[in-house]
Amino acid sequence: MTDSELYFVEREFDVAIDNLWSAWTSVSALEKWYSPTDLSVVPGTAVSENFAGGRWAIAVDASAHGFNAYFWGRYSEVEVNKKLVHTLCYSQEPKDFEEKNDDTLAHIVVIDFEERAGLSWCKFTQFGEMPKEQAEMSRQGMMSYFDNLGKFLAK
Repeated sequence: MTDSELYFVEREFDVAIDNLWSAWTSVSALEKWYSPTDLSVVPGTAVSENFAGGRWAIAVDASAHGFNAYFWGRYSEVEVNKKLVHTLCYSQEPKDFEEKNDDTLAHIVVIDFEERAGLSWCKFTQFGEMPKEQAEMSRQGMMSYFDNLGKFLAK
């Protein structure tokens, strides 16, 4: 894996930075919003151990498309209300998700947070290797995740 930036998505939200941080780090919050707007999280799959070396994981129910999307990794940086950095492994195989092998080919995700004049800003950047078209599809998918996050935070 290289450190090539594949894409980023950023957005401001009209919430306190603590609320935005919690949305990204609380298991119960992740299970409510961490999917594209037309999909949902597989209940009971979210893990978020918010410390360097801690595990994170989640499964997205894409059964309408014939599969589930399984994501997992380890945090390498956790700076409260400022930054999360973690590996990102992906599979459509339930067995891979059960094993959560950290040696699986992984990308790096950096999520930056910042308070901005009463708003909270967040930027999700994915690094690694993938075809340009796939990176663009991933960026569009993450934009839908951010739409879901906005709906969650508005409640």
